[in-house]
Amino acid sequence: MVRLAELSEGQRRNAENLPCPTFETQPWVKGPPLSKRRVAIVSTAGLHGRDDRPFTRSAGDFYRIIPSTINAGDLVMSHVSPNFDRSGFQQDWNVVFPIDLLKDFAQAGTIGSVADFHYSFMGADDPMRWEQQARFVADLLKKDKVNAVLLVPV
Repeated sequence: MVRLAELSEGQRRNAENLPCPTFETQPWVKGPPLSKRRVAIVSTAGLHGRDDRPFTRSAGDFYRIIPSTINAGDLVMSHVSPNFDRSGFQQDWNVVFPIDLLKDFAQAGTIGSVADFHYSFMGADDPMRWEQQARFVADLLKKDKVNAVLLVPV
């Protein structure tokens, strides 16, 4: 991600004045201990499998489903923002998709298990447009018996 100091004055002013949405729901709930949780990753890095279509700026292009079985060489980043820094991902996919770490935590018993599927949104968009898609992804997470999500905002 580009630093504010590296943006032009107009871009910096625009970024600093973006509204931060407020939600009226209560998203935090209690649940089982971490050692019994099934964990999924939700990222905004614009990730997808090599055989999936790249992200675009078209309406309705919000997220991709990523299976836990994906190999590092088959995970692609097609984030549409020209200001998006891909160098960390290119060096270690765990920077934006920490699946190896989750698998290690599951093996050590720190978490209960790793979800079968994970989700990546393309974050260069107004998050207020995502609500319907986020609710659909939440239903998919529930079907996978996920009760904890690692949010990776990139």
